[in-house]
Amino acid sequence: MKNDKIKYLVGAHTPRVFPLEPYSNEVCEFLDDLSGVLRKDITAKKYSDIMTLAFWCRKASINKMKHEFEDGKYHLGRGLVFHITPSNVPINFAFSYFFGILSGNANIVRTPSKDFVQVKIICDTIQNVLKNSKYKIIKESTLIISYEKDKGITDYYSSICDARIIWGGNEAIRNIRQSPVKEKSVEIVFADRYSLALINSNAIIQTSNHEIQDIANKFYNDTYLMDQNACSTPHLILWIGEDKQGAKNKFWENIVKAAGKYDLAPIKVVDKYTQLCELSIEHDDIAKITKHRNLLYVVDMKQIPDDMCSLRGKFGLFFQHDIEDMEQIASKITDKVQTLTYYGINKEELIDFVIQNHLQGIDRIVPIGEALNMGVHWDGYDIIGMLSRQISVSS
Repeated sequence: MKNDKIKYLVGAHTPRVFPLEPYSNEVCEFLDDLSGVLRKDITAKKYSDIMTLAFWCRKASINKMKHEFEDGKYHLGRGLVFHITPSNVPINFAFSYFFGILSGNANIVRTPSKDFVQVKIICDTIQNVLKNSKYKIIKESTLIISYEKDKGITDYYSSICDARIIWGGNEAIRNIRQSPVKEKSVEIVFADRYSLALINSNAIIQTSNHEIQDIANKFYNDTYLMDQNACSTPHLILWIGEDKQGAKNKFWENIVKAAGKYDLAPIKVVDKYTQLCELSIEHDDIAKITKHRNLLYVVDMKQIPDDMCSLRGKFGLFFQHDIEDMEQIASKITDKVQTLTYYGINKEELIDFVIQNHLQGIDRIVPIGEALNMGVHWDGYDIIGMLSRQISVSS
């Protein structure tokens, strides 16, 4: 498809459909080469999200995923995957593309229309690595593009795909679903989700100065790095254990120190303060608001509203609430809840909590510091499994 409204970043035509086995040698080598180039690039090193991506697709990481996927059965990619990625997370398009090639597919990837520097760096690097003749098949089966909202373009790419991945808010998903796909196409939807954290106050009290600084830096990475826009970023912190107030003081004091490196532009300060004022009007359950300069606002809740997912912050605005055990919030966990990060808790207890309460929400349980770690299992989907087809063979 040629259209003046489309900006071609990698490739310039409809990709060649040539299904490969998941985790094919060619794809694994390509990703490792890409990883190496990105990690050596002086400009790319300035962006922590690019470095995270490069570390994710290195040989050792991909081999681990491959080993976990292999089951002795026969798999091939479904064909052509059309990816529509979110507008507010610059690095997401690359992860989505990697899922597509790892599962053995040709790919059309729509990046954010906003000119993120990270998008250009990654696309330029992909373009350069694909110049190697040994990656001919991947080159011919890759198209990365950008375009403003245009139903005609989305209609066309949707009509020819064998799988479609949509990342975005609920309204955006509803609009995109007006563009039909082929009858046999698979669709994976990553909708707007909500995440929270559970912290054992006893464990925080017992931490050394070095340990609490490390925890604070990890929490900073989970939250501030994406301005709290990522679905896996915790907005609500639940405290369990004794001496909760002492633990909170220690924790938040160190978060302020960690956030000293945050780029708090004036517009962020205004937006955050405006949101705080609106929350004060909308919620009767607010017990206290603590401001740690403009870097951090912490809102104490008397109780958690039925719509827990309405407690959302940005640019360093968080909610917190004390509980005696997780059972107190079981009824609040809906299918909108994605990730539970934790510290000082036995993960087996958390797994039991989800399973024994038959919850539809909480697809990920990870330690603080790993909220943004993208995986081939996301939002409860086995992405590589869904994007490939299993060939049944009997004798």
